[in-house]
Amino acid sequence: MKFLRYGPRGAEKPGLLDENGRIRDLSGLCSDIAGEVVADLARFARIDTSTLPLVDGNPRLGACVGETGKFLCIGLNYADHAAEGNLQVPPEPVLFMKATSAICGPNDPILLPRGSQKTDWEVELGIVIGRRTKYVAQEESMAHVAGFCVINDVSERSFQLERSGQWTKGKSCDNFGPTGPWLVTPDEIADPQALSLWLDVNGDRVQNSSTRQMVYGVTMLVSYLSQFMTLEPGDIISTGTPSGVGVGMRPPRFLKAGDRVTLGIDGLGQQSQIVVSERSDA
Repeated sequence: MKFLRYGPRGAEKPGLLDENGRIRDLSGLCSDIAGEVVADLARFARIDTSTLPLVDGNPRLGACVGETGKFLCIGLNYADHAAEGNLQVPPEPVLFMKATSAICGPNDPILLPRGSQKTDWEVELGIVIGRRTKYVAQEESMAHVAGFCVINDVSERSFQLERSGQWTKGKSCDNFGPTGPWLVTPDEIADPQALSLWLDVNGDRVQNSSTRQMVYGVTMLVSYLSQFMTLEPGDIISTGTPSGVGVGMRPPRFLKAGDRVTLGIDGLGQQSQIVVSERSDA
């Protein structure tokens, strides 16, 4: 099933995409796609979706999961991406955090923060946790996954790499975490390690790869992270990006106001964002 959240920011309603690609409202059955609802998405499989109210028009889509407690990101998880940055593939997954305030809808604008010089793009496979997860074995970790989604791990490289300290401040600006359009349950994804993913900037394909190229796969990452912290329903793991980011180009290429970024992953849908500058008086 494909779950989503639609409506104005901060007032999103729960919904799902039916077999004809139409949005059906779930407000009569749950308050949000969040928390314990994410822990029991299987119950909706028993519902005849044709009996759910249709949503008219083309509403804004919010992030496909709400009330996320942790936004966990994996760095350098594609060998070609590490190589384009002249970096070694790490012996263990590189973990950093992205502030949950960065989360936004899949088609909301990318906001260039004040002082931005090198804002970049990163298409990534997102994992949404569906059960409380602690010290889980790798062979059991898929049972703890609620589903998958598309993430653009937008990154301000000058903040990330040139301002000292850890990467988080270059990853956490407002609207630096477009998430969705859908939370797709695992039964619809035959193999999460066999998904094509791509990203275009102004119609130019700059990233084009497959999750087969991940150094550390989905089941390993869920198990690995659960050794260090408890994962809760609605937590997101962004699994890293392939080569083709702006900072790796020669010469480097970064986003500017007016650019359009479009990205997608097989079976998980597409995102499209216009880049805008944050007002200095905002």
